[in-house]
Amino acid sequence: MKSLVSIILTAGLTASLSAQEGSITIEQDPRIDELVKRYSEVNSKTDFYQIQVGFGSYQKAKNLKAKVDIDFPTWYSKIEFESPTYRVRLGKFKTKLEAERKYLEVRKKYPDAMLLKPENDSR
Repeated sequence: MKSLVSIILTAGLTASLSAQEGSITIEQDPRIDELVKRYSEVNSKTDFYQIQVGFGSYQKAKNLKAKVDIDFPTWYSKIEFESPTYRVRLGKFKTKLEAERKYLEVRKKYPDAMLLKPENDSR
């Protein structure tokens, strides 16, 4: 009798554990793709506050950028050419408050640094 109960119990558990297959279909409004595209375009044209760490010849700018990348490894940095010199710029800050806080941090290592406002400053 005991073995009959265990067989029935095992059969019942096996039947309840069988897997089910299914598929999922996601329907998305086609206007979402257009919205994402516009969002990307607007954000790519956004001007940011930046910190100019220094300027000079290309070699001087490369050396300075290498030091900046060591001192601030997670920050965006780049070399820009504005005739007649190369300029090392750091960061992409959306708000003036954030930029000023980071500027104070940078000034500790680079006392000649300057905070640059966006060209189209609408804030």
